[in-house]
Amino acid sequence: MDFGLAGRAALVLAASKGLGRATAEALANEGADVAIGARDAGELDATAAAIRERTGCRVVAIPVDVTDAVQSQRFVETALGELGRIDILVNNAGGPPFGRFDDFDDDAWFAAFELSLRSTVRMTRLVLPHLPHDGHGRIINVVSMSVRSLLPGSMLSTAMRAGVVGMAKLLAEEVGAHGITVNNVAPGLILTDRLKHFGAKPEQAEAIPLRRFGRPDEFASVVAFLASERASYVTGMTIPVDGGAIRAIS
Repeated sequence: MDFGLAGRAALVLAASKGLGRATAEALANEGADVAIGARDAGELDATAAAIRERTGCRVVAIPVDVTDAVQSQRFVETALGELGRIDILVNNAGGPPFGRFDDFDDDAWFAAFELSLRSTVRMTRLVLPHLPHDGHGRIINVVSMSVRSLLPGSMLSTAMRAGVVGMAKLLAEEVGAHGITVNNVAPGLILTDRLKHFGAKPEQAEAIPLRRFGRPDEFASVVAFLASERASYVTGMTIPVDGGAIRAIS
């Protein structure tokens, strides 16, 4: 299926590894030019080179800390200058630490707010004026299955990403008349370095209907679809990519 992304320009955050990297590669595979951002410049450059080699598409590496307002604005301006346009924004950031409510003080809550909610709001605000009004503008937020189903220990992530979901729902209504869609993708247990770091266990996979962890490319394919022309009538949605782990009916 042709996703119609050839000639489009996408911005993907936290893209040096994990879900962000897989997403950037999926978009490039579909012919989009991509600007990728992350904090580690060396790792980011290596990722850009690898995606360019595999896809033949233009991939621009721009170091950025999404919790920093000045760096975020510079990222958008540099990406626009390099690519000439912005059609797609994929908001993504590493998640805050796991723990119970009593584990976190004010500083921890503020840091989670900056990383998981405020960065998404800021980047969306910076990119929105540049998105086309021809039916191809896309904003896609990477959230977590915790916004749809109880995930023990995800206190900070759930609180902040639920805010992202609420913002996206309202924004989808506000910008729909311009042909811009706004959606969230909620990954379940995808086998990234983060999941490995927290000690993914076989019994966790057994609790998933598909009886396995997801692959980053499986997640990225859903993002690429939402970025495409084929998803032009999908907006305001939060779509799980979790192997059926969320048991809720609605």
